[in-house]
Amino acid sequence: MREPGRLGTGIGWRPEIAEAVENMAGIDWVEAVAENVCPGHLPESLLRLRERGVTVVPHGVSLGLGGADRPDEARLTALAERAEALGSPLVTEHIAFVRAGGPLTASPLLEAGHLLPVPRTRDALHVLCENVRAAQAALPVPLAVENIAALISWPGEEMTEGQFLYDLVDRTGVRLLIDVANLHTNHVNRGEDPAKALDELPVEAIAYVHVAGGFERDGVWHDSHAHPVARPVLDILADLASRVTPPGVLLERDENFPGPAELERELTAIRGTLETAKAAARGTRETAKAPARAAERGTAVLVGGRTASPAAGEAGAETEPARSPDTSPTAPAITTPAPLAPGDIEAAPDGPAGPEEQAGPGSRAGADDARRQRVALTQAALLSALVAGTPAPEGFDRVRLGVQARALAAKRADVVAKVAPELPEILADAYRPAFLAYAQRRPMTGGYRRDALGFAEHLLLTGLPEGADTRRLRDWWLERSGPAPLSGRPAARLARATRRVLLRR
Repeated sequence: MREPGRLGTGIGWRPEIAEAVENMAGIDWVEAVAENVCPGHLPESLLRLRERGVTVVPHGVSLGLGGADRPDEARLTALAERAEALGSPLVTEHIAFVRAGGPLTASPLLEAGHLLPVPRTRDALHVLCENVRAAQAALPVPLAVENIAALISWPGEEMTEGQFLYDLVDRTGVRLLIDVANLHTNHVNRGEDPAKALDELPVEAIAYVHVAGGFERDGVWHDSHAHPVARPVLDILADLASRVTPPGVLLERDENFPGPAELERELTAIRGTLETAKAAARGTRETAKAPARAAERGTAVLVGGRTASPAAGEAGAETEPARSPDTSPTAPAITTPAPLAPGDIEAAPDGPAGPEEQAGPGSRAGADDARRQRVALTQAALLSALVAGTPAPEGFDRVRLGVQARALAAKRADVVAKVAPELPEILADAYRPAFLAYAQRRPMTGGYRRDALGFAEHLLLTGLPEGADTRRLRDWWLERSGPAPLSGRPAARLARATRRVLLRR
């Protein structure tokens, strides 16, 4: 039986594996992508799970709490509605930005279609804290935020990941969703030590843990959520579990779903890792207590590979311990680091107050806006390089930016194929190359459904690949684009013009 307040073992609920999840034994909770759930029309599978007492947690992917803009009120309202509809004890989001540009930079608003890393600077931390506080105030249940995986590193960072997360928790009281697969990804891609991150972050603030699979190609780890969980990821989970018992652990799988038996094996491996780590930590604690108990009894104890008694210790005498044939006196001791106290990592200051901040409360808004604008400019420059082909900002690894740009375009093609499956059917083998060519010249400025319509419109106006069914694509676009909009905005005028051209054909 689960302890009160603990989530237990869970799995990411996806429509493709809904039946398998319902039939799995030992599933205490599930996590559903918030944007894929409609509060008024909850999937029957989730309703059945809830009736059985399975907890459902909505996991948001589109808030962009690490972005320069304040959280969108409509997105916050939608996330709150999902938490209430599902009766969830908490909601989760990511420490990431997903869009950039707009009024703060006087440039077009661009969508990444993916979670991008926040620079670990004082400016970015200040903006993130303000955005997290706004989200906390708007949500009916506690918020937990997740560390993300990244292919690229920001130049000039002022904090490690552990310090950044520690200060975020210290300033906002937000809980953490620690993804151990993402710690492994950042170890491979950015040379960051997972153990050091665990040393620095406040493990007592962990709400739950993600475990997921990926693969390595050409020295880059891709956090695919479509492959089996790798041994190094389980090793990081074991390290974390040796420090603290996580309230919940969840297996994520988003694509390339295996059969139920394989999912069960991965869950069994996760449970086994947790049990082994827990037993090892318990043994370490008992070993640490042994000297004190032995001193009380006046008996000999093993210290540093030698046997000593209290009396001998006082006299400075030591004797060699008796050894069994398979015992090494030089074997390193297993130690459990003590939890960090608030003073162990100094909170990153926001920097010296300038004249506008010293002037009074009314001027602090100006200082906050200045920070947001600085963050906005750096994020817009990076995102533009990734999705619009502009020059790479100074200090970034151009090769890695190219890898990230190609990954973003590939994900964009995959998601458009999911939200508009008719497009790959109509275009067949030409779909992917045609879409990637389109994406190189046209950044995403809205959601994926709008992107699908934009791609179809582009092909209808410029020409379809040889062999594609033009009439079928035209009918598909006309049906989904709706009536001609009345707005005078350029996009609306283009849509009206496109409809006129297509209807004449």
